[in-house]
Amino acid sequence: MKKITFVLIFLGLNLFASDKLIIAHRGASAYLPEHTLESKVLAFAQGVPYIEQDVVLSKDDRLVVIHDLYLDKTSDVAQKFPERKRKDGHYYVIDFTLDELKSLKMSEGFKGENDSVNAYPKRFPTKKADFTINTLEEEIELIQGLNKTLNKNVGIYVETKRPWFHKQEGKDISKLTLEVLKKYGYTDKDSKVYFQSFDYPDLVRVKKELLPQMGMDIKLVGLIGLNEWEETFEFKNGKWQNYDFSYLLNIKNYAEISKIVDGLGPTYVLLFDERELKNHKIVPNDFVKNAHKYNIKVHPYTIRADALPSWAKSADELFDAILFKAGADGVFTDFPDLGLEFLRKVR
Repeated sequence: MKKITFVLIFLGLNLFASDKLIIAHRGASAYLPEHTLESKVLAFAQGVPYIEQDVVLSKDDRLVVIHDLYLDKTSDVAQKFPERKRKDGHYYVIDFTLDELKSLKMSEGFKGENDSVNAYPKRFPTKKADFTINTLEEEIELIQGLNKTLNKNVGIYVETKRPWFHKQEGKDISKLTLEVLKKYGYTDKDSKVYFQSFDYPDLVRVKKELLPQMGMDIKLVGLIGLNEWEETFEFKNGKWQNYDFSYLLNIKNYAEISKIVDGLGPTYVLLFDERELKNHKIVPNDFVKNAHKYNIKVHPYTIRADALPSWAKSADELFDAILFKAGADGVFTDFPDLGLEFLRKVR
């Protein structure tokens, strides 16, 4: 009887592990500069089911794949266009045409004003090799092309960066992103695509207005940050205000939230008891359980093996804490190979 029980537990864990998603955060960004096509090819080769694309609009309304609204920390923009920074000192993607953006040399992220010092010391050297920015269309064509030649079905995981900012600039990034997704055949829940954003009010608009207008119904994910990050602003009571993410953390709202999104993407610390983490104890809270009650998937971010929290001794321990102790359905990581290897070990 004990042997049968053990086998059943093992098989259950095996099936459970096979359902977990390892999502390549900005590609295989621990090994090659984030969001370069080279980084995406490596992530594809490592065997991930989904690869992430952050998108920002250029001056001429082209969707380019880059994590930030500005170019300061991942390109040579300050050398090529020194006069183009705004009053806050940043060089904004939206102030450059696609041709101008294509003239820039993209780099591993650097620290402060010193473009020769890596933000993550052991990663690809800054200012080395010849990397360029790419459009969302270019990346989709690359992934779809590799899917065809290698007989794979790798999906895309697209994030619209700060739709509220683009709205202030007179642009509708969500509509333009959906148009590109539709052009390439990502139109329904069965399509290998997730559409995510920190801008939950905009996701409500996407769900209730844009998707019906365009004859689409793709999977949506609401990202959750900490309020102090000031990641999202909403126009409320006649002014732009910092969005309060506590709405997305309250189970009382989940019946309504489940009508808008298919998943939630919190920073992973939100899955655990904060007081216990301070004592280096990994104790999950009810976040995942509450989400699952309403059939909401949970895809937290971001595991970095070279920037582990003090309470995790290894990347494996962190993958285990998020995917199995907390029960998340998937996780974003800069180290897709380590995530996939972890799942192979537990299978």
